[in-house]
Amino acid sequence: MKKISYITWILFFILTFASCSCTKEAAKHSNPPKVVPPNEQPTPPTEKPRAVVPREKHFTNDDAFLDYIQKAHFNYMWEGAAPNSGLAPERIHIDVPSSDTHVITTGGSGFGIAGLLVGIERGFITRGQGLERFEKIVSFLEKADRYYGVWSHWMNDNDGKTVPFGQKDNGGDLVESAFLMQGLLCVRQYFKDGSKEEQALAKRIDTLWRAMEWDWYRQGGQEVLYWHWSPNYGWEMNFPLKGYNECFITYILAASSPTHAIPAEVYRKGWARDGAIKSSASEYGFPLILKHNVTGDHTGPLFWAHYSYIGLNPKGLSDDYASSYWDLNRNHTLINYTYCVQNPKHYKGYGKNCWGLTASYSVNGYSAHSPQNDLGVIVPTAALSSFPYTPEESMAALKHFYNDLGDKLWGKYGFYDAFSEQAEWYPERYLAIDQLTIAPMIENHRTGLLWKLFMSCPEVQEGLKKLNFKVK
Repeated sequence: MKKISYITWILFFILTFASCSCTKEAAKHSNPPKVVPPNEQPTPPTEKPRAVVPREKHFTNDDAFLDYIQKAHFNYMWEGAAPNSGLAPERIHIDVPSSDTHVITTGGSGFGIAGLLVGIERGFITRGQGLERFEKIVSFLEKADRYYGVWSHWMNDNDGKTVPFGQKDNGGDLVESAFLMQGLLCVRQYFKDGSKEEQALAKRIDTLWRAMEWDWYRQGGQEVLYWHWSPNYGWEMNFPLKGYNECFITYILAASSPTHAIPAEVYRKGWARDGAIKSSASEYGFPLILKHNVTGDHTGPLFWAHYSYIGLNPKGLSDDYASSYWDLNRNHTLINYTYCVQNPKHYKGYGKNCWGLTASYSVNGYSAHSPQNDLGVIVPTAALSSFPYTPEESMAALKHFYNDLGDKLWGKYGFYDAFSEQAEWYPERYLAIDQLTIAPMIENHRTGLLWKLFMSCPEVQEGLKKLNFKVK
């Protein structure tokens, strides 16, 4: 077996703690990770030889194929879940096992929680099995560290204590907690009229929801929400949430809270920046509609069209700044797709059946891939989690990934995180935030299950109304 080179191991050790959000990563540049001196480095692990994971080769129709794909990715949150909490491990590595298997991700767990509901509806698990897992999850979350009702980005599966995401990022993470609560509210709605045990679970979730102090994260009543608060460093991370990016759902939930709601003015002045969020730019003939953070008149990574829309239904949704959130996301996806088809950097493999740029592992660490940051790395979740917006293009990519590249891309929990034909790079690694949006978003394409559940929350409807959204 091949030993990893010393330099590669040093890079791996550092990048194990790389950000899972391009926006948040930018804020951490002022606090670079500590480099451990060479004489203190742990013994590098031995890379396991690659083995082709068996997979089904024939399906009666596309529905049966999608069932199989959803089940494989659902399994990251089922068989691959952290043993004590039942939540999602930050990462699962097959080739080079990681040393942080006890670290669970708050946002990724929210996506996985939504996926568990898909598992019940699709018959991957029984309703009773799902209830038992949700009771385990909620029991853990009730006891885990919270900061004004808000969980941290990472938690220790053993005891629920905060695992710092960075030196000063060791407290409440409002965005990751919004992703988590988006999934939990879907569960509440799913079970609220069920058996006595199911109704009890729904009430416990409601208690967690009511305890979240969204208004505290205005940092002293400012007209904007802030991403972090630390019991040691207060507001020193100083990261205001301004649109547009993946944080959209944070404002929707903050406005919808039955106990700690923000006024509409915080959305208007903070997120929408008094209208400066609007964009008149287009790419490849597709209007952006909203100005994407960092990239301005260009689109950001494709996960921005996924994370906030696990539960929030963009169909028929509009407000004072976007005439159609469906068009916003569909156009974002088609720009990403068209860029890959045109392939201006002439990377090997790109085309109509091989596309999708979003944040993921990359050849040299971790990167928020997009048309403005194209490193020759294709990320399967980008196309697969976009099924609602581009069903034909997404199906073409799925069949290519599975049938033509499956020997290199397919593993125990579905497609590995990312790959590069240009660099001949096919790591056997998973990230929860990429893996766990696939089953829910495919289900939203097929039945709208999670959209129906989340949008059935009366508080969400009131929150949208408060912010002057129109829902058709």
